[in-house]
Amino acid sequence: VRQDPLIGKTVNVKTAALVSYESLIDRISEFDIIYLSEKHDNADQHQFQHRVISSLIEKGTTPVIGFEFFSMEDTPDLLNFIDSAKVKHTKKAMTVIEKDLRRKLRWDTQSDQMWKYYYDLLSLARDNGLIAAGIDLPSTLKKRITRKGIKGLSELEKEAIYSTGLDDTPYKDYMLDVFKAVHCGMSHERMQQRLYDTWVARNDKMAQSITRLAALKNGPVVVIVGGGHTEHGLGIIDRVKSINPDLSQVNIGLKEIRINPAPLSDYLTPFTLEGHGTMLPADFIRFSQRVSYEDPCKAFEKHLEKMKARSVKEDSAPED
Repeated sequence: VRQDPLIGKTVNVKTAALVSYESLIDRISEFDIIYLSEKHDNADQHQFQHRVISSLIEKGTTPVIGFEFFSMEDTPDLLNFIDSAKVKHTKKAMTVIEKDLRRKLRWDTQSDQMWKYYYDLLSLARDNGLIAAGIDLPSTLKKRITRKGIKGLSELEKEAIYSTGLDDTPYKDYMLDVFKAVHCGMSHERMQQRLYDTWVARNDKMAQSITRLAALKNGPVVVIVGGGHTEHGLGIIDRVKSINPDLSQVNIGLKEIRINPAPLSDYLTPFTLEGHGTMLPADFIRFSQRVSYEDPCKAFEKHLEKMKARSVKEDSAPED
């Protein structure tokens, strides 16, 4: 574990200046949409999200919380959970209510730790009477797009997919490179196209959901979402802008320090994409410790070697 001096610090990306927590809350509280763009398994980042939402409440706002990890169709179950605060329950009853919610959201097969991260935020919403909503596509539809591609879906399924029409070649090429990097340099043209179809469909749906939540005029919409969906102002942010350019948006990128020491400037490098201009990685970056210092591609290589060894062993085994 490397104790980097950036851990726990927040930086204004445009000016490269450090920002105090109190100043950050003052600045973001006036925006219509606040993105808290996470790495899903980082506990420190989830604690920071909890703290930010609590501070917004203390300032007298009434945030609406939108979750990437739940679909819009899950929202009635989330709101039923929020309503459970209207009756005082025993600790045992709350355990039953939590278990029932987890089952309905199909999170009973996910790890307890991952569930706790999001249940803590849902509990914060419940305790303060906030609206909580899912913003993504249903998980089954996401899997269908990944397996069949948009063109392979039935007409009925296509009707359930919202499109902003933002699907330009430079962005597609950029995302295909990202998918390839995430998969440690391996690529499969047909599968990458399906992953891209799913990515665009999800971003379009989440953008639509966020603008619908903003239309409630309750308070700022706080979006709990993976950083890849908001980095450089692409993904969701530019799609929200295309739907409703009057909405003000601010992105707080919750970023782990790098495996090897790096100067602050390396984290703030602008990105240029044809047709989109030059973009910063986020409006603010808040740094946290890494969950792991292991190179994921090294682990992937080890797994491939084991698969190859197993295949060779099976091929050389004597036939019955």
